[in-house]
This record gives sequence, structure tokens and C-alpha cells, in this order.
Amino acid sequence: MSTREVSDRDDPVIETVAQLAEPMAAGEKPRDQWRIGTEHEKQVYALSDHHAPSYDEPGGIRDLLLSLREFGWEPIEEGGHVIAMKGADGTVSLEPAGQLELSGAPLETLHDTCNETGRHLKQVKAIGDKLGVGFLGLGMWPDKRRDELPIMPKGRYAIMLRHMPRVGSLGLDMMLRTCTIQVNLDYSSEADMAQKFRVSLALQPLATALFANSPFTEGKPNGMLSYRSHIWSDTDPHRTGMLPFVFEQGFGYERYVEYMLDVPMYFVFRDGRYIDAAGQSFRDFMAGKLPALPGELPHMSDWQDHLSTAFPEVRLKSFLEMRGADGGPWNRICALPALWVGLLYDQGALDAAWDLVKGWDMEGRERLRSEVPRLGLDAPLPGGGTLRDIAAEVLAISRSGLAARARLNSMGEDETGFLSPLSEIVQSGKVPAERLLEKFHGPWKGEIAHAYEESL
Repeated sequence: MSTREVSDRDDPVIETVAQLAEPMAAGEKPRDQWRIGTEHEKQVYALSDHHAPSYDEPGGIRDLLLSLREFGWEPIEEGGHVIAMKGADGTVSLEPAGQLELSGAPLETLHDTCNETGRHLKQVKAIGDKLGVGFLGLGMWPDKRRDELPIMPKGRYAIMLRHMPRVGSLGLDMMLRTCTIQVNLDYSSEADMAQKFRVSLALQPLATALFANSPFTEGKPNGMLSYRSHIWSDTDPHRTGMLPFVFEQGFGYERYVEYMLDVPMYFVFRDGRYIDAAGQSFRDFMAGKLPALPGELPHMSDWQDHLSTAFPEVRLKSFLEMRGADGGPWNRICALPALWVGLLYDQGALDAAWDLVKGWDMEGRERLRSEVPRLGLDAPLPGGGTLRDIAAEVLAISRSGLAARARLNSMGEDETGFLSPLSEIVQSGKVPAERLLEKFHGPWKGEIAHAYEESL
């Protein structure tokens, strides 16, 4: 989730609805300026007894963050608490229960992305060795109850934790128990954005299947391969889902603005603190009638904050965010941006991917999305068949897109090798969660503590 830094400069008041599309239009970039932004989260646990460290205990989350100073990172504070660290590789920040996230810098190639990920993991592991903590590469805590998890001191989280139970039964699980990998990608125009949005939204269930990595809840199999993905089905219907309007004729920035205006607010940030506006309307805010701030009009920063509080499978801000994957180990962190860069950053690959999904109806897309957490690659495609039937073809399209990019490292290798973990999954027919379940019922003998052997 976003980390807010305070600035009143260049923050105009919003006076017309037309202004709300400006951040999206401002994201347009020529192809040679397209970049790759990768975000990945991991659970932090004490090596001694596997408990989730609190913020302020010795060797806890605050100490973990501040220890990053030895690698050149600088603290970001909120209300006197260090909530993130900023550096050349982006921002290291806190999720609600202390999950640690790297929001990486916008980078030119997948080689750069994987190098960034490797540097980050090397740094946090070195710190973890000193503090006695480890890092778990799963999509969800395999054994923790909600009441066993700490809460981090960020104002927006307190508001969300109060609001989540009002709108769904699993929102607190989303906040406290899950981890994800996400990829942020660019577009050149409104039409390019629309095509990429449609392709990535239609194929997001395939990413969910390939990265499914959360089959345990409180020490036992939960009946899902990606329980993290299932959680979104009962988090908040106003701000999640497959966004049918994206596939309608004429979709563009203005239509997404209208969607976001219908998403209830969470908060307003003023004078370094978060004001609870949960459930209130941004439309009322624009009319000066927001109950939390009567008489005030929103600034562009308020709209940017609001854009970060919708959680569909693909999200639009000034770039597109791919949001379908569970957290995982180092090689799959690199594989997710490879999948989407290959599909979306080469026009031939993008057109081929669109040809594959453009005939799907919305009912079929919704069914695919609802079934993939449980069935993985066996989830039903619109019109017949399963994800398993198209997985190799989609990877081949992505591989062709990466080959066409021809971005080489110092050894003359292109970016196609980053797809190898996904190719192995497709060839074996078993997603990561199925491998974990085999271990649980086999060599682990039902003892979930062995899940900590999956440390990053």
C-alpha cells in the first residue's frame, strides 16, 4: 500500500471533474521511456519461535527498518514513527501487520529489476541475521490467527481496520495475513492503456494460478490454492473485482474516473495525519460537502490518495498495476514482471494476447476469476476448456515479446530466461500451492512449522 510523504507544493485544488483524468493522461510516455516497477511483500518472523515481530520490540519492525540505514536508506516518518525507508532502489515500507514491502524504482529492463530484487533481499537477510528474523515467501501466513499479528502505527491502517468489517468478512485477512507481488507498467496513449488494461485484466486469473501460493490457514489446508486471491472476493465489493466496464466500447480515462468517484473514500490526509472519511463520497468532497471536512475542496493529492484505495485485479493510476499474484520466492518475483512485460510491451505480443481473449464474455471472465483461487490451472475458460489449455500459449506469446525487446545483459542474454520458473510450472502441471500441499501431506507429516523452510 502507498506511503504518503507530505508536500503542499504543486497541489492544486480540484474544481472540475475533467481535472481528475489528468494524472492518468500525464502517465502517457513514448515507448523508449516505458519502465518496469516491481513491488513485493514478505512476512517477517522471529527465527526463535516464528512469532510475527511487533513494531517496537527489540529486533522488531522498527529496528529492521532503521537498520537499512547502513545500506544508504533514509527514514520516512509519520506521527513520530518510522514507517518506511527511501533509497535508490525505491521505498521499503510496512504493510498493516508488519509485512515488509519493496516498492521498487522504475527500471528499464528485467535484468535491472532482478538485480534490484537481489540487492534488497541480500540487504534484509543480512539485517535479519543480526536481528534474529527471517522472511517468508508465501501468499499468506500459513499458521497465524489475526489476533496473533501486530498492528503497525500508520494512520490509514487504523481507519481501514475499523472500516473493513463493515463491508466484508475477509478484509482484515487481506490487510493482516497476505503478501503479494505486483508489477507497474506504462502506456503511450489512452488507446494503448485501454488495450493493455483489457488484456491484463482478462489474463490476470492466469497469473493468479501460476503464482498460487497460499493453501494454508491457521496451520491446515484451506481448500484453496490461492486463499489470498479468494480473500478479495469478500473484502469490499465497491472497490474490488474484474471491472466489466473496461471491456465496453469507448472505455478510457473518463470512464475510470467515474468508477473511482463511485468508490467510497477511506480518509483525507491533512497536516500530517489521516482523517477518517470511511464510506464518504469523493463527489461530495468536490462539492465542498464532505462530512469529514465540511466546506473544503479536494486537492490533487487527495485524488491521488483516493486512486490508491481501490483494489481491482488491475488498477489504473498514472500507470497500470497488475495485482493478481501471491507472494513468492526470489525467482518468481522476477518472473511476474517478465510475464507482463512480454505480453504488454511489444505490440505484436499485445495484439496476439488480445486475439486470444477478446471473444470471452463477461460472465465467463467473472466465473474464471471466482474459480481460479480454488482450481488454479483447472479453472474454466469462457467458452470451454481450462487455463491449463492456454498457459503454454500465453507464455509463448510473452516469450516472443521479450525476445523482440532484445534487452541484453552484460553476458548477451535477453530477458526470456526470467520466464523459466513459469515454464516449469506449466510443464509440470503443478502450481506452487500444489507443491506445498504435497509436502504437507508427505514429508512434513502435517506439521505446518515446516512451512518456514520456504523462507526467502
